[in-house]
Amino acid sequence: MSILIQNVLLADQSTDLLIEGNRIARIAPEIPEPSGATLIDGSHQAILPGLHNGHTHAAMVLLRGYADDMPLHQWLTEKIWPIEAKMTEESVYWGTKLACVEMIRTGTTFFNDMYWHRQGSVRAVTEMGLHASLAGVVIDLFDKAKAREQRAEVENAFAVAQENSCDRIQFTLGPHAIYTVSEASLRWIAEFATQHDLLIHTHLSETQKEVDDCLAQHGVRPVEYLERIGFLGSRVSFGHGIWLDERERAILGERGCAIVTNPCANMKLGSGMFAFADTAKAGIPIGLGTDGTSSNNNLDLFEEMKFAALLEKVRTMDPTAVPAAEILRTATAENAKIFRLDSGVVEEGALADLILVNLRALAYAPGHNFVSDAVYSGTGYHVNTTICDGKILMRDREIPGEEEIRVKAIECSGFLTA
Repeated sequence: MSILIQNVLLADQSTDLLIEGNRIARIAPEIPEPSGATLIDGSHQAILPGLHNGHTHAAMVLLRGYADDMPLHQWLTEKIWPIEAKMTEESVYWGTKLACVEMIRTGTTFFNDMYWHRQGSVRAVTEMGLHASLAGVVIDLFDKAKAREQRAEVENAFAVAQENSCDRIQFTLGPHAIYTVSEASLRWIAEFATQHDLLIHTHLSETQKEVDDCLAQHGVRPVEYLERIGFLGSRVSFGHGIWLDERERAILGERGCAIVTNPCANMKLGSGMFAFADTAKAGIPIGLGTDGTSSNNNLDLFEEMKFAALLEKVRTMDPTAVPAAEILRTATAENAKIFRLDSGVVEEGALADLILVNLRALAYAPGHNFVSDAVYSGTGYHVNTTICDGKILMRDREIPGEEEIRVKAIECSGFLTA
């Protein structure tokens, strides 16, 4: 299958772009129309790599607006975990499909997810056409029996994933955090990841309380604790990473770990401000994520880019910090590198994960600088077409089956009041 996008804006130049299979085959001023190709008129549109959401909990769309304006630990223990215990694979399936619709509509073509009932997420992503990293989750709460049970579940999920592989879905390991996962399980996860060459993603230093508790329990800060137990390495990425000191950043940089920042959720939960410049200076790869919609409350990475850039300018009192082009790379190429994806760029040979942005939207007028407009004034709802893995998932703002998914997801959220 071929797709020919004609007269689209790329790096301030009008061009054609040809997709063959799931790759960008050619970029040139004029490309002859291949026989049987799907044609897309790119006039008055700009092309970007699809955005990459480096940290989220997709099915939490079912909890949007359920528990707001609360501190993180109270929010988790009193609201989120008790209600999540009522969720089933079917509710996760429909919740993840709804999240996929929202991401497709706002220009995201990849997401890194950590949630229960992984097979429900796998079914949803398989049907919706996105790229995703879906974690085998561990939250043993320091219970040895629960730890054995969850390790067996992860092993079984990995075996199932190996037997029923989908090229668009990665199997990753998702220990929740050092305050919910035992040292024994963290050591096991590190060994399992090394044995099978798997990525690991977990929460780290999201709150001051997490750091204080780690110091009280282990006598060291969180990164030092993970270093001591042999957990760190280039396959590991962390969500948040707010409360890190200079020594911890140096360790993470030396070990090749990455951090995915989630500015909207961090602000909403009052968790703190991520030190973008200090983290980059330490040589740590930085990605961008929305977190779940119960703590954000949306999946619009365009909005996330703006807040990430502005928050660092306020933190440093430096208006030159994290310019628009840098934050756009963070949400595309940098996230792609962190999650081992051959995407995040508009180049020949790269995966055809692309979005077309409507330049007739008021946010892009008068049009002095497209990248600045995309980051500072645009939103995901200016995306007109979303292509992932060489397939059109949304064209002219139309997503097949959207209304059924919305209705089914609302029905599945009934467990909140049951």
